[in-house]
Amino acid sequence: MSTAPPALDFFWAEITGKCQLSCTHCYAGSGPDGTHGTMTAAEWVTAITQARTLGARMVQFIGGEPTLHRDLPTLIGHALGDGLETEVYTNLVHATPAMWEVFAQPGVRLATSYYTDDPDQHRQITGRKTLHLTRRNIAQAVTMGIPIRVGIVGVVNGQRVDQAKAELAQLGVTDVGIDRMRLLGRPARAACDASELCGRCGDGIAAILPDGTVTPCPLGRWLKAGNLRDLGLGELYAGANRLAADSGVHARRMPPCEPDGDGQCEPKCRPGCDPALGCRPPGGDPPPPPPDDRRKVAS
Repeated sequence: MSTAPPALDFFWAEITGKCQLSCTHCYAGSGPDGTHGTMTAAEWVTAITQARTLGARMVQFIGGEPTLHRDLPTLIGHALGDGLETEVYTNLVHATPAMWEVFAQPGVRLATSYYTDDPDQHRQITGRKTLHLTRRNIAQAVTMGIPIRVGIVGVVNGQRVDQAKAELAQLGVTDVGIDRMRLLGRPARAACDASELCGRCGDGIAAILPDGTVTPCPLGRWLKAGNLRDLGLGELYAGANRLAADSGVHARRMPPCEPDGDGQCEPKCRPGCDPALGCRPPGGDPPPPPPDDRRKVAS
């Protein structure tokens, strides 16, 4: 007899597959040729409200690059109105003055990925010469007092990870995670590689993709529970949890990683159901939410 899944606590809203970058490690395969999918703004609003009704405390807007979706400000406003803590996982390549006003609202926080302090190495990883833009906008967020966390993802040999970490410290970023590239999406060895997952997918968490498909997490996007245009989010979340269990994903649950002396995790650690900032110090399941109830994710 199947048991009910734990209450939904956190969900990803992947509102677009479009992105200015073409990162070699993108698990979603996003890029300039991506689209916003088929979900309308009204359908996203309904999904957000359903998630809150199911108990969700936090949403993370991801992509692609979520700031490219014209309805992002509206969706953030609706999430805040529903009482959801809101995080936007953005590459911070570009943000308009109006978008900065959206980011500055109480209850909104930012997350982004960083790779290196070297512009050429950054271009090798992302496909664009945009390091100076991301660096500038990280500094802007810090100056404005907008909560921001940054994930350093190891992608290429000889990557200047330590230098990137030092540069972020100089910019005033205090919440930095380190993780390795997950072999899913563009760098995949296989289309459905459960060994790259933390094993907690669908356990209090779920992802909604741009076409309305619900999955246990963005990394496990091949585990499709169904579509919001056919079923309610509650039924789809329960189905995502069952899919993760039946496919053996939950059997692969890894123990919490051990942080180093600086409280950071090494790249060998589990992804923690966090596509870009997976390695987090132990203390929550999954992943610890500093300082209130923050989960990440990202693109």
